[in-house]
Amino acid sequence: METNIWVRPAAESDAEELLALYAPYVEHTAITFEYQVPSLREFKMRIRHTLERYPYLVVEDRKRILGYAYAGPFKERAAYDWAVESTVYVRRDCRRSGMGRLLYGELERALREQNILNVNACIACVDGADPYLANDSVYFHERMGYRLVGRFVKCGYKFNRWYDMVWMEKHIGVHRENQPAVRPFGEVRGILWDE
Repeated sequence: METNIWVRPAAESDAEELLALYAPYVEHTAITFEYQVPSLREFKMRIRHTLERYPYLVVEDRKRILGYAYAGPFKERAAYDWAVESTVYVRRDCRRSGMGRLLYGELERALREQNILNVNACIACVDGADPYLANDSVYFHERMGYRLVGRFVKCGYKFNRWYDMVWMEKHIGVHRENQPAVRPFGEVRGILWDE
């Protein structure tokens, strides 16, 4: 059965559309703690840099990109190689449509193929009502099987307000004594997506 929605690895040529999707989050929310929308050049470099080692995925229909997700290093030291930090954004008019769940499912599939075991998410959160932030991302990650592992209080400042940040974690593989090495995304992308 043919589907009108699919996930694929991102390309630098997607940068303009991805940046347009991301910009409202920077300008109107505390979901990201970035203050300024990055330049197109900077965004292309981010995509290129991520794809050197990790998955950067987009979900699209026949007309447009609906969202994206990627992983990056949790920490730079070699002992952390099996842990990543994840990020997901969907078009504001596509929230609660299943696109985030689809992206994260494919992201986790790619990470497992790379031998990555821990996926960590750094999420802005707030107590009570706030015009720039709801705790939707926390609830999304809970539904995806993540658990809360830490909270930092009033560590992010945006829109003249202080925000908390939580770390959530999900184990997606088996932790072994003789753990197989992490494979770069370039080695597994052809296995996972016909290219």
